[in-house]
Amino acid sequence: MMFKREGGSVILIGFYCYVLILLGFVFGGEIVKGDGGIPTTLDGPFTPVTVPLDESFRGNAVDLPSDDPRVRRTVNGFQPEQISISLSTTHDSVWISWVTGDYQIGDNIKPLNPESVASVVEYGKVKSMKKQTQKTEGYSLIYNQLYPFKGLQNYTSGIIHHVRLTGLSPDTVYYYRCGDPSIKSMSGVFHFKTMPVSSPKNYPKIGIVGDLGLTYNTTSTVSHLIQNQPDLVLLVGDATYANLYLTNGTGSDCYSCSFSNTPIHETYQPRWDFWGRFMQRLTSKVPIMAIEGNHEIEEQVDNTTFAAYSARFAFPSKESGSKSTMYYSFNAGGIHFIMLGGYIAYDKSSDQYKWLQRDLANVNREVTPWLVGVWHPPWYNTYVSHYKEVECMRVAMEELLYNAGVDIIFNGHVHAYERTNRVYNYTLDPCGPVHITVGDGGNREKMAVKHADEPGNCPEPSTTPDSFMGGFCATNFTSGPASGNFCWDRQPEYSAYRESSFGHGILEVKNETHALWTWHRNQDMYNESGDQIFIVREPERCPVVKAKPTLKLWRSAK
Repeated sequence: MMFKREGGSVILIGFYCYVLILLGFVFGGEIVKGDGGIPTTLDGPFTPVTVPLDESFRGNAVDLPSDDPRVRRTVNGFQPEQISISLSTTHDSVWISWVTGDYQIGDNIKPLNPESVASVVEYGKVKSMKKQTQKTEGYSLIYNQLYPFKGLQNYTSGIIHHVRLTGLSPDTVYYYRCGDPSIKSMSGVFHFKTMPVSSPKNYPKIGIVGDLGLTYNTTSTVSHLIQNQPDLVLLVGDATYANLYLTNGTGSDCYSCSFSNTPIHETYQPRWDFWGRFMQRLTSKVPIMAIEGNHEIEEQVDNTTFAAYSARFAFPSKESGSKSTMYYSFNAGGIHFIMLGGYIAYDKSSDQYKWLQRDLANVNREVTPWLVGVWHPPWYNTYVSHYKEVECMRVAMEELLYNAGVDIIFNGHVHAYERTNRVYNYTLDPCGPVHITVGDGGNREKMAVKHADEPGNCPEPSTTPDSFMGGFCATNFTSGPASGNFCWDRQPEYSAYRESSFGHGILEVKNETHALWTWHRNQDMYNESGDQIFIVREPERCPVVKAKPTLKLWRSAK
C-alpha cells in the first residue's frame, strides 16, 4: 500500500514495490534481506518485544574517582588538554576545542584571563607538521559556577579555546596541534577525518550514545564505541552528571534523595574536567556533536543555567542560523541532522520553533536524502522513568517534523534502550519516524527497569511533566486498545523492542533509502548486536508536504 502525508493525515493512494526487499536488495556490495536476514522496517510493524532484565549483569555504575589516572591532569602550565573536535554545518569546516590552565574551586577563586593565552591551531595533510602547514586563530573564554550561599564552593574554569578551521577538503585526513606557540605551549599532533561531500552517495559511520556520565560502565561503553570505529559521534545529552555532587565533591546516585535540604541544586564542576580528560582519546580524533540534557541545567547565581555545556562544546549555531547553543543543525554526508532543545522554549511562538521551520524549509532532499532528529527527552517511551514527560514538546513539534519527512529520531534521558515501530501521534504509521532511545551510556543513576504498562506502575498524570519546563499536556489515550487510559496494560504496539542494558548504537546509512541500525550491549563483544534492523525510507510512498507559502522548500512535494 502507498501513503501520502497531507496536513498530518495519511491517505491511501496506491501500491509500492515491496517485493524488492523480500527478494533482497543489492547495494554497495551488500545484500539486504527481509525474510531470513536482517529485518527491515518494511517487514513491520513488529510485534512488541521486551527482553527480560539480565539480573546477572548490572555493570559497575560507580563513578571513577578523582585520582584515577584517566581523569587526572597530566599537562603542565598552559599546555592544552581536554581536546575535542566538532563539526560545522558542512564538510569543509570543523571546530577544534581545548582547555589550558587549571580550574579553581573554593571561596577565593580568581578567574584566569582568557586573553592571556592565544588560541591557535596548526594543521595540514602531512603528519610531520613541517610542510604545507596552515595556521588559524580562534577565541577563548572562561565560565564560572557561582553560588550565593555560605559554605558552597565556587568554581572557575581553565581557559576554554574554540578555533574554526575552514576550506577543508572532503573525506580527508588532517593532522593538527593546538595551543599557543608564542609561549611554547602546543599539544602533540592529533588527526581527524573530514566528512564526505553531502550527496546521496556519501555517508559517514555514526556512533550514538546518551547519558554517559563517568563510571566504570562508561569506560566500557566508550571502549566498545572506539572499537567500532565511527566517523562521527552524537551525544544525545547528559554528559558528566556533575550535578549529582555537592560542591565539596560528595556524590550520590540520587541527589534529591541524599541532599534534599540544599538551598540550591549544587554541582561539582571538576567532574566536567575529569570527563573531558577521559574522553580526549575519542574526541581528539572523532568529531562529537552534543545536545543538552537535563543534567546540563546546573542552576547557579542569577538563575544562570547551562553555563558549562554552552562554554565547553563548540556548536555550529551561527552557521546554521540558530541564536542558541541549545538547538542547531548540520550536514554529515547525505544526512541532515536537526539537534533540538528539550529545555528551552519549543512552543509554536518560540524562537526555536521558528528556526526549525526555516531550517526544514531549506533542506534539499536531493542532496541530503536522510533527515534525522536528535534531542534528549524521548516522546515515545514506555518505561516508568520520564513517562510522557515532554508531551508539550511532542504536541508542539511532532506534526512539523512528520510533514517534513523526518526518518529517524534519537533520544536519551531514559536509562535503557527502546526502538519503536514507525509511529505518529501514538498511531502506527508507515510514514512516521522510527524513535530510538539510547540513554544507556552507563551513568551512576543506573538503569531504568520498570515499564508503565506493567500492573501498578502507571504514573499519576500530574507527576509526569518535566519540572524545569513545566506545562501539562499529557492526557489519556483517545484511540486504540488503551483508549481512555493513561497507560497501556501491555507493551504498546508502537514499541517494537525494549531492553534494560548499557550500550551504544551505530548508524550506517547505505544509500538513499537504506540505513542499518545496530545497538550494541556492553556485556557482549563490541561487534555483536543486541538489536539490528534496516530502516528503509520510502520517499515516493511518503512525500514531503509542501511548506506554507511564506517558506521556501528546495524540493516541493509531488
